[in-house]
Amino acid sequence: MSLLSPQLGQKYHYNPLRDNVSSPIQVKSKRIHVAGLVKASMNNNKDVHVLSKEHLAVSLAKYVSELSEKYIQEKGRFTVVLSPGPIKYLRKLVESPYRESIDWSKWHIFLVDERVVPKTNVDSNYKLANDGFISKVPIPPLNVSTIDDALPADGAADVYETTLRRLVTSNVISTSSQTGFPKFDLMLLDMGPDGHVASLFPGYPAVNETNKWVTYLKNAPKPPPERITFTLPVINASSNIAMVVTGAGKADAVYSALEKSPNANNLPIQKEQNMYG
Repeated sequence: MSLLSPQLGQKYHYNPLRDNVSSPIQVKSKRIHVAGLVKASMNNNKDVHVLSKEHLAVSLAKYVSELSEKYIQEKGRFTVVLSPGPIKYLRKLVESPYRESIDWSKWHIFLVDERVVPKTNVDSNYKLANDGFISKVPIPPLNVSTIDDALPADGAADVYETTLRRLVTSNVISTSSQTGFPKFDLMLLDMGPDGHVASLFPGYPAVNETNKWVTYLKNAPKPPPERITFTLPVINASSNIAMVVTGAGKADAVYSALEKSPNANNLPIQKEQNMYG
């Protein structure tokens, strides 16, 4: 668990909700990192390093580039799943020395969730990711997997899952030996003020989906209503999960997730912890 604040280099004993800070959080401390920025054990004594957003971007770039080198050396490819929120914190990756040193041809990009709108629509997660990151580095277009935005949500989810299964068959995506779900190298996530991750919202059936790799919503609690999303078993199967959560308005959800407060079991972020934690 880590909290991010404009104050740099300070170290805090974790006192949730006392400080008005913005926060990138780590959920499962044994294998979830935010660029090696801050580490905290999931016990009653949580040490929190408070860093600036600029230092988050710097450290996240270092962390992602190191993972890229590791998996490309080991497997000849690097599979990365993006959420909208962290995109702006990848800005250092498109600058020197990372832009020149990373083997972008071996990257394969996926979206953890998507709004079912045209890819040119301002609400499209693909447009956000492309404008903010993908178009700025030489990742082959065929290595970026997107939804078929001409289909309704249920059809788009089925086709996207079929795409993932095809890439598993062709050994682009690994699978978990324990669960059989796709095992991405890096899942880069954020969290909403209500504790939702991807498009898995509290109280919605999609949170409890345990068989499908990709599911859908037709009545999301905020527009646009139709969305597709990876399921929790897929998220949890990832080799590395980096959760970057910013904004003081999310402090209650962070507190609930870490402290397992009475309403924590209603939070998708907490369900993510409980599945394999």
